Amino acid sequence: MIRPILIAGIIAAAAMLGISGWAWGQVPAGAQIPIHWGPGGEPNGYASKEVGLLLLPLLSLGVAALLAFVPGIDPRRTNILRSQPAYRAIAYAALLLMLVLHLAAVLTATGRTVDMARVASIGVGLLFVIMGNYLGKTRSSWFFGIRTPWTLSSERSWALTHRLGGYLFAAFGALMVAIGAVNPAWLAWALIPGLILVVGMPVAYSYLVWRDDPHRQSMES
Repeated sequence: MIRPILIAGIIAAAAMLGISGWAWGQVPAGAQIPIHWGPGGEPNGYASKEVGLLLLPLLSLGVAALLAFVPGIDPRRTNILRSQPAYRAIAYAALLLMLVLHLAAVLTATGRTVDMARVASIGVGLLFVIMGNYLGKTRSSWFFGIRTPWTLSSERSWALTHRLGGYLFAAFGALMVAIGAVNPAWLAWALIPGLILVVGMPVAYSYLVWRDDPHRQSMES
């Protein structure tokens, strides 16, 4: 599992560095370039040329390294290995999203017009859809999935919570994609309620399933 994710991270970082190299001569020394945008797509955070062009490539390498080595230290390593298709798919999707966001940010830094709100909404929405598609296929682990005290102490709670979470993640992701395609400004109204629903419902549901599971582990043991 380690090698493919590291290779994907290196490829993504190399592509991002290539994009940064193309833009380096077009951005004046000492320029402040946008690195953060508000819900409406307006820049509200800036950094130096070096940070703006190198931060995401280096961050992508760090993310890939973290995702690659986490399975080796998880007490339930066997379960992560059994969840390899889901783990890899989500890791690759996250790296691809970082690449797309970096490209959009660099184009903005070089004076091109990019609707960052639209790009981010559609990109993050697709990531949620992919996560939703794979959540129900994961096995219990300490680092990957919807980890609550109840999912970690009941295989039934883990399975049913991730099935529900998969539907919610996919539905929320599809909503984000639709909003990004139609009117990204609507995301400001949908994001917080949607996240509360997507996070809150699985947590509450995981407890309810655990409570009724005769094979659950005691929280006191």
